[in-house]
Amino acid sequence: MKEEQNSLIKDEMSEEIIRAAAEIVTESGEVTVRKILKKLSVTNRVFYNRFHNLEEVLKIVYEETAEKVRESLEREYDGKQDFFDFIVDVVADTLVLSYEVKMKFNQYVFEADSLSDSNYEWYMKRIEKLFAYAHEHQLIADIDDKAMGYAIWCFCRGYNADAVTRVPKDEAIRDFKYSFKMLLNGLKLEKGK
Repeated sequence: MKEEQNSLIKDEMSEEIIRAAAEIVTESGEVTVRKILKKLSVTNRVFYNRFHNLEEVLKIVYEETAEKVRESLEREYDGKQDFFDFIVDVVADTLVLSYEVKMKFNQYVFEADSLSDSNYEWYMKRIEKLFAYAHEHQLIADIDDKAMGYAIWCFCRGYNADAVTRVPKDEAIRDFKYSFKMLLNGLKLEKGK
C-alpha cells in the first residue's frame, strides 16, 4: 500500500486539481471527478495518477477550509471590547466562513470537521485558553471547564450545521449572536459574589 501511495504524482497538476475542486464546490456545491476533468480538460488518467479518489481531493480542500476557520479564531483578546462580545464575534466568524462555502459542501466539511479528533482537540484547547483568561480575570463563575467547553463545541457545531442549510446568512448570524450571548450570560460572574 505504501508503494502505491508513493507512486502517485505530486506536481502542479495536483494543485490544479485541488483548486478546480474547490472552485466547483464554490460554484455549484457538488463536485465530481467528471466535473474536475471537464473544467481542466484532462483525462481520467491525469486525475488517477495523482489521487486515488475524489475523497482524497475533498479531504485536502476540507483541511484548507478548516485552516482558514482556525486562523479567524486565533485572534487574541486585546481588552478593547467586552470580553463576552469578543467571544461572540470570534465564534460568529466560524458561521460566516461556513456560509462562504456552498451548502452541499458545507455538510461534507461539517461531517469531516466533527469526526476529526485533531480538529476537536484544537477547538477544545482554544476554548480552554479562553476559559483560563476568563478565570484569571474573574469574568466567569466557577464552572466545570471541560463540560462547558464540550457544550459550547456542540452548540456551535450543531447551530452551524443546521442554520447554514435553513436560513439566510444575515438572519443566521443575528440569531446565533443572540443565542450564544444568552449561553455566555449564564457563565458570567455576578459582581459582588
